[in-house]
Amino acid sequence: MTWKQFFTSSIGKKFIMGLTGLFLISFLVVHCTINSMIFFNDGGEMFNTYAHFMSHNYIIRVIEVGLFAGLLAHIIQGLMLMKQNSAARPVGYAANAAGKNSKWYSRSMGLLGTLLLFFLVLHISKFFVNTKIALYSGDQPHNTFEEMKEYFQQLWVVVAYIAGVVSLFWHLLHGFPSAFQTLGINHKRYTPIIQAAGTAFSVIVCLLFALMPLSFYLGWIN
Repeated sequence: MTWKQFFTSSIGKKFIMGLTGLFLISFLVVHCTINSMIFFNDGGEMFNTYAHFMSHNYIIRVIEVGLFAGLLAHIIQGLMLMKQNSAARPVGYAANAAGKNSKWYSRSMGLLGTLLLFFLVLHISKFFVNTKIALYSGDQPHNTFEEMKEYFQQLWVVVAYIAGVVSLFWHLLHGFPSAFQTLGINHKRYTPIIQAAGTAFSVIVCLLFALMPLSFYLGWIN
């Protein structure tokens, strides 16, 4: 099998999905850590310091290119796999026992991924774009904390963010262990540990992300 045949095959697509998924998970760790700086409740001083470093560090800015490339590849491969699976099984089985063999969220990764995509568009258009505009226009240091504080006073924004985080939770709950399995890291001794780590990661990360807009809206952070 050539490299072209591998990467265009179902196995190759899943391999890319797993690899890019783990890369995006590593980004979530960094992103969640920086966002958690708001819980120091120091008027955003520590958060803005870290946010300023991330937006002005050249190494980080190069990594951002890889991040967007990985995100794009993850989305494209996911859509291709959905299309391929749908074409392979245009008519459902007469007696569908999928519920007995898999979790509902593992069968709904396409839907959850689509909801996440809408959430990412909302998030990037507000924060990432504004930060880059301020960076390249040479304005005074961008106060992302105050921007977040103002933005999350809107109830619909808070609801949209929490809905996006809920989608992320279910997506991670399946995607975390699935990525390791796709890459061949699958053993009866290690798989339960990976699944437990994936569950803990999904809960902690998504809880912190959900608390961020909620804390601003309810006035827990000033």
